[in-house]
Amino acid sequence: MRDSLNIFLIGPMGTGKSTIGRLLAAELQRPFFDSDHEIERRCGCDIPWIFDVEGEAGFRAREAQVIDDLSTQQGVVLATGGGAVTHPESRRLLRERGTVIFLRTSVEQQLKRTARDRNRPLLQCEDPGRKLRELFEVREPLYRATADLVISTERRSPRSVVNDIRRQLHLQDDLVDARG
Repeated sequence: MRDSLNIFLIGPMGTGKSTIGRLLAAELQRPFFDSDHEIERRCGCDIPWIFDVEGEAGFRAREAQVIDDLSTQQGVVLATGGGAVTHPESRRLLRERGTVIFLRTSVEQQLKRTARDRNRPLLQCEDPGRKLRELFEVREPLYRATADLVISTERRSPRSVVNDIRRQLHLQDDLVDARG
């Protein structure tokens, strides 16, 4: 793998982007960033508060700025928020500035993984499962169009997913090297 290669993780909430990103970055000895945590750090408040005060549009504008800033660095692993791909400029920057990996899992797995998490404003509704299905229907084509690789996290340990990512990234580099 090239040292300057950025790795960007995209996908719905609850697919393990932060956990897998942190583990992958540690194994590769690279800096790790989580765009949601970076937004909270810069803003000094949590994401539900931003949604309450600024709405989803305000949050997405903050998210796009953070993605722009963090993606200019070299050799980072960045876990994005589930809706980051809804911003066309963010999709373009991710594609241009690194390898984009779409982490995918079922809505049932997402529900299990997010059931007790109150820091997800879009799931604070009567039917979180329905909301997740609606979000996936809209966002899945955007994830696929943005991604270089698609990796399932369905019923897999973070270590297994990281090993799969590393294997596929090395294969991808071998193909690039072979083509010259």
